[in-house]
Amino acid sequence: MTIPRGLYVPAVAAIALLILPIVGLMSRVRWERLGQDLFSPAALNALGLSLSTAACATVLCLLLGGPLAIVIARAPRRTAAVLRTIVLVPLVLPPMVGGLALLALLGRSGLVGRPLFESTGFSLPYTTAAVVLAQAFVALPFLVIAVEGALRTSGIGHEQVAATLGAGRWRVLLRVTLPLVLPGLVAGTVLCFARALGEFGATALFAGNAEGVTRTMPLAIYTAFNGVGVTQDSAVALSLLLLVSAAVIVSGLRSWREDAVR
Repeated sequence: MTIPRGLYVPAVAAIALLILPIVGLMSRVRWERLGQDLFSPAALNALGLSLSTAACATVLCLLLGGPLAIVIARAPRRTAAVLRTIVLVPLVLPPMVGGLALLALLGRSGLVGRPLFESTGFSLPYTTAAVVLAQAFVALPFLVIAVEGALRTSGIGHEQVAATLGAGRWRVLLRVTLPLVLPGLVAGTVLCFARALGEFGATALFAGNAEGVTRTMPLAIYTAFNGVGVTQDSAVALSLLLLVSAAVIVSGLRSWREDAVR
């Protein structure tokens, strides 16, 4: 197919829109101080908290999103459409609205949070656990979509054959279904972790911005330019780290999927 020459101009503009801000960011990095900026105590606290909470959120998404993806993939069409719509809502919902929704449910005056606080004295918002929950809320759709897509692509033929041969439901799931959807499961897990690592809006509103407790890398980057927490140089270094991490994840995931297809 011959591409009309007129398409090249907006295509180049689109590439410039994606690349030039990254070039601008890299121009702000003080390369001679990069190690010092990344390994300052405040930056290390934010980095460690981001990695640990993103890992916990990813595990939570696996435990909840994997079964949900299987249910959607094997549900009747109308039921699957409704469930899929619910799963997709966090993707289009502004993160701040997601944080507000979590507060409305689990805050001290929330639908569930009020009776929980009155009966136990426990309040979830503005804790490290709130960071994990906020990250899981926004990252869960990535896992569900990837796994459900892999399940629908694989079909049910192999599962039906295994069931015909006498395999129970759990044996079919563990020995047939999961190996078939492993590429989708890995892709969804990686994307889920990357999304959780970069989450900002819902975390800021639902978990707050306490250093060492809820201040993840995105929050540390934001507050640095308000004169709080890490220095601006450390914020730029952390931004570069997030950028490189995202590039490595996307590139590695693409290479892995290409090798899996072969």
